Amino acid sequence: MTDSTSYLELSEDGGGSHKFYEVVVSGTDVTITYGRIGDPGKATTTPYPTAEKAAAAAAKKLAEKKRKGYEEAVRGVRKRRSVTRRSIPSQGTSASRTPSNVKRAPVLWKYNSGAAAFGVFVDGERAMVGNERGDVWSLTHEGEVTNRYQLPDGVKCIVGDESWIYAGCDDGNVYDIGGKAPRLAYEIAENIDIYWVDIHDGTLGVSDAGGGITTIDHEDESLWAERGKGTGAWMVRVDGNAVYHGHSAGVEGFSKATGERLWYQPTKGSVLFGWQEKDDVYAGTSGNKVHRIRKSDGEMLATYDCNASVFSCATARDGEYVFAGDSSSSVYCFKADGTRLWKLGTGCGSAYSMQYHEERLYIVTTGGQLACIDVSEAAIHAAEAGTVPEVRDVKLATLDAVVPSAEVETTSDAGDGIIVECVSVGSRLRVHVVSAGYEAGWNVQFPKNMRIPGARYVVEGVRESAQGGFYRAHGEIKRLV
Repeated sequence: MTDSTSYLELSEDGGGSHKFYEVVVSGTDVTITYGRIGDPGKATTTPYPTAEKAAAAAAKKLAEKKRKGYEEAVRGVRKRRSVTRRSIPSQGTSASRTPSNVKRAPVLWKYNSGAAAFGVFVDGERAMVGNERGDVWSLTHEGEVTNRYQLPDGVKCIVGDESWIYAGCDDGNVYDIGGKAPRLAYEIAENIDIYWVDIHDGTLGVSDAGGGITTIDHEDESLWAERGKGTGAWMVRVDGNAVYHGHSAGVEGFSKATGERLWYQPTKGSVLFGWQEKDDVYAGTSGNKVHRIRKSDGEMLATYDCNASVFSCATARDGEYVFAGDSSSSVYCFKADGTRLWKLGTGCGSAYSMQYHEERLYIVTTGGQLACIDVSEAAIHAAEAGTVPEVRDVKLATLDAVVPSAEVETTSDAGDGIIVECVSVGSRLRVHVVSAGYEAGWNVQFPKNMRIPGARYVVEGVRESAQGGFYRAHGEIKRLV
């Protein structure tokens, strides 16, 4: 039996997949390498008792991929996707040094993630940081490291969508990181140089280097794409009605359903970060401003003046307070009407991203640190008087990293879980609920790379989307055998 190498690619237009699958048979060993086109990929080697069984296993794997749309190709013809790292120069002051005339903020603890970081997510259970190396660390609110994921490429951002948590990465993939292991949720077209992503009720919004805005539905299929009035779009926020897009020329609102431009609001400087509340969006700019803009019509409601480029912003209590982080390692707090309440130095770099939670401001910095700042009234008053707590440096954890996986545990007992089935609908694989009490014809948002025709799975639960018409799988997934 001779050795052999087979190489396949799947390249779909309109926001679909762009990945490869290689099978090498060497004697009794089968090595499978897969990943995004242009990347090294992940390799696994499986030994078999005989060369004949190895060849048969390889043929079966290749047949499965071809049924899913993979075709034979030549390695190297397609190139790696374009990736732009977020790199914004500070204005005259080192981004890792607080000016001597600025008093320090009451930082409670900080954790060095090991590389420049942009992704931050905070909820009642954890604070998460994602960095350029693909590490995603989870910590308690008191700074105890509890978990680590290792994604294939740098983390652009971490976003929440109801109880789901997603990480958008430089490899063009968006991973569901709310479970035991990361699951591939969305794959963004190869020609999009991703800057930022946001997700609402399963709809993904993507902003890019050229100032474009793209939306992708819960089945990872393109809805619409438009070109904004500027370039370098660092801001995208999505809600039930619209997509809010910030770039070098300002902020625009687009209909979530159709992509129709609803309004345009110029800003002072390029938009470098965006935040949203129920009725308003907030845009931090290179013009030293945070602008508050009404979602319904794009009217400018307030402006918050900083002393340097605004890398990030966030709000508290539905916009009652507005926070900003600038390129000179300072953080600010404003009242809703634009009145500045305070300005303090982080002592650990400029805040590339930030999020407020229960009188604490969590920032990730140019140096890759996740820092927790006490922004309660008492702590800020003490800081302004020159009294701050000793910062606790959280030791770099040595946890084993959990990597993305399409593998699932098997079970013969559905228990209290919901049974779903993978079926072929035309040329697509869909997942429908089999258990009683659900709409049998509705699709279920389910990882694409786990779908096997005819296979049944048990999930902890399925939830109807807010817009209706489809379900979203929630919790752990097992294959029913």
